[in-house]
Amino acid sequence: MLIKPQPLKAHVSMLAGQFGERNLHHANALDQAADYISDQWSSMGYEVYPQEYKAKGVKCRNLEVNHQGSRNPGNIILLGAHYDTIHGSPGANDNGSGIAALLEISRLIRHIKTDDTIRFVAFTNEEPPFYGTDKMGSWVYAHQARLRGDNIRAAIILETLGFYTNAPASQMAPPLLGMFFPGRGNFLAMISNLRSYGVTRRFSQAFRSHSKFPVQQLSAPQALPGIGWSDHSPFWLNGYKAFMVTDTAPYRYPFYHSPKDTPDRLDYGHLADVTNGMINAVQHLEGI
Repeated sequence: MLIKPQPLKAHVSMLAGQFGERNLHHANALDQAADYISDQWSSMGYEVYPQEYKAKGVKCRNLEVNHQGSRNPGNIILLGAHYDTIHGSPGANDNGSGIAALLEISRLIRHIKTDDTIRFVAFTNEEPPFYGTDKMGSWVYAHQARLRGDNIRAAIILETLGFYTNAPASQMAPPLLGMFFPGRGNFLAMISNLRSYGVTRRFSQAFRSHSKFPVQQLSAPQALPGIGWSDHSPFWLNGYKAFMVTDTAPYRYPFYHSPKDTPDRLDYGHLADVTNGMINAVQHLEGI
């Protein structure tokens, strides 16, 4: 079974086209997006567990489903993506693309027997003004997981996955890291802190063994700009190993955090390629 471009496009079109901007300035759209994700998972046969909390007096929710492991159900491989958007943007790539990949990976994993539990989480409130605060959805989630003692062996964060180009000089990089990236923005990046190097390397190697899509892995001190800019950093701060899978977002995508981040800007064929590669790679993380 392979993920095709059309279902991915349908998810992005619903999130960014139908619902549009999704944040506490547009709380109804944020709720509609959460309902859509929940309904998709319910239709696949998952039991959806909402994690509710309040931010600025408004009820918000993360959403979780689990594909139970057959041999080591207490070992958890987590895949997550945020469904909210920055103020002023419909968020097709950031992060409708990540949610679309999350939904379709969970659809296919449903039919695969795994030794470990594969957990899927849709986070709210990743974007400012909540980024880096205790109201960030992934912080709420990771902190509660640590308090519960959840044995999350790796958290894989899907962030802005849908833009690829072969244009010369289309790829930029954070300060001090330009030597690690090619000049053309035609690759998938896997980014982690140094502590998560091993699990990130294992995932990237497994991806390469099942996909011809180009991949660049970078593990660096988390204080460097761009290294922790997503939902993986709260997992680091709560003692878990985690990494981000991304098209590098502002270092490549010209419509990042803008009103022009619309569904027509994305490359759904390549989004399908990277999503299919990740399905195989996830299975190779079992037993870490």
